Amino acid sequence: MAVADWIRRRIADATRPRPDPVAERTRALAVRDNEYGFDAFGMGRDQVRTAVRVAGWLYRHYFRAEAKGLEHVPSSGRVLIVSNHSGQLPYDGMVISAACMLDAAQPRLLRSMVEHFVPTVPFASYLMARWGQIIGTPENCRRLLEADEAILVFPEGARGISKPFSKRYQLAPFGLGFMRLALATNTPIVPVAVIGAEEQAPAVNLRVVAKLLGTPSFPVVPYPPFVGVVPLPVKYRLHFGEPMVFTGDPDEDDEAITEKVTAVKRRIESLIHVGLRERKHVFW
Repeated sequence: MAVADWIRRRIADATRPRPDPVAERTRALAVRDNEYGFDAFGMGRDQVRTAVRVAGWLYRHYFRAEAKGLEHVPSSGRVLIVSNHSGQLPYDGMVISAACMLDAAQPRLLRSMVEHFVPTVPFASYLMARWGQIIGTPENCRRLLEADEAILVFPEGARGISKPFSKRYQLAPFGLGFMRLALATNTPIVPVAVIGAEEQAPAVNLRVVAKLLGTPSFPVVPYPPFVGVVPLPVKYRLHFGEPMVFTGDPDEDDEAITEKVTAVKRRIESLIHVGLRERKHVFW
């Protein structure tokens, strides 16, 4: 009798529904979807859930990421998450997004601004839209901010992601567009430093091949498969800083806007220095 009870308990335990943190967090998202389940940019909650599962595994198990200062990300309302950019492929954006979805007190879906060449890659345009990522035009950004969304911005753009290994953790020039948007929409900026991505794919960029393919870079790494699509299992460390609020005319001349952009850049640089000082090793 005792054996039968033990077997029943084991069967009941094995068949009991398990908590699904990813499903719970995606259900908690405020998505303005239509009757077909998609928002105005083509994002679908079910597709986001699938993307978060993949990103979550990479975030927790492959990169073993740690995030500090997530409490600085507002739980609601418009916000620009502004970060340094590196690593040949945008795994840094995936890790930042996973941190905000999985480890923040209130899950936030970050809408990343993808490069204009992405829609030319087979299937990429469809998948990026379904996962909530959009082409980084000022009009798209403004619409999302006016809808109180959270946007992830890399002001270095392709310059950051394709810089040589010798210039790791040296920020490339920042674009000014994100600051003009922040001023026009009264949006706070949360600076973020990413530590680890610079070492994930030490590469040499074949610019001639990149030009032929119409991509910002064509990275070649010294390990199989020799093309920088598979990152090394570095340990990611994210440092979120306190929100920065700027006021002024978004149509000011470049000199005035550059002064504000430089303040954000310096804040990210200081977070990078803290992160590099605190880490003991690239891989753990």
